[in-house]
Amino acid sequence: MKFITLFLVPLATLFCMAGAQAAGMDHSNVVRDYTDTVSPAEQKAYEDGVKTYNQCLSQHGFKFTWTAWSHVTGNTYMYSYDTNPSTWADFDKMHDTGGVCDEVWQSAVNPHLVSETSAFMVGMPELSHMPKNMGLGSGLIDVTYFKLKAGHEARDTFTNTIKMIAEAATKSNWPGHYQFASVQDAGPGAPDFILVWASKNWADFGMDINPPLWKMVEDTYGKKKANELRMSLNDVIVDSSSHVDEYNQDLTYKPTGN
Repeated sequence: MKFITLFLVPLATLFCMAGAQAAGMDHSNVVRDYTDTVSPAEQKAYEDGVKTYNQCLSQHGFKFTWTAWSHVTGNTYMYSYDTNPSTWADFDKMHDTGGVCDEVWQSAVNPHLVSETSAFMVGMPELSHMPKNMGLGSGLIDVTYFKLKAGHEARDTFTNTIKMIAEAATKSNWPGHYQFASVQDAGPGAPDFILVWASKNWADFGMDINPPLWKMVEDTYGKKKANELRMSLNDVIVDSSSHVDEYNQDLTYKPTGN
């Protein structure tokens, strides 16, 4: 697949989304994600509970979107909910206006959960290759997490290498488009970076990109440099995992009028 083998050999492989501390309060480049795991027997009750919660948000005029994604590969009893790219200050507003429905979530949804995790994802456009006004929209997203070796050297190597790949993609007008974000405050063992590739459907998902990514990098920098970049990534990445999510319209919350 075009995405799973995008960067790594031999390892298997956001959002218009720099480190969290560097993001200014006025920059709408932060996404908050909640990911829920549900047991198979509780799936329908869980989904009904989320719909009840969304009704509460609507009744109280909650003005922020929560886009829902059903995991369709990997653990298929997982759901993710993402805000639109926001400022840090927006999350205070979400808390102040959405808190009135916390009890509804606790009573209607929590009893059906196996677990829930939350993280912030801070956009890194300098590492991404996106057309103007690119959004996730609906359809499918291929999500890859990267866990790096400890220390700033590994992080610097990773970001500098991915930045060079993005610059090559821009120079060559490469037709593949992807988004990188830094994962922040996700708890122990969490990944350091997330890579997202959006597809309209499975046919789009399965299409190969011409030229393949590493051929594009090789054409831009030469074979020797391309090999050095690949090895740099392999040297600092200790783990990666990938899964596909499908847009879930039924569980998505959109403010009235959106």
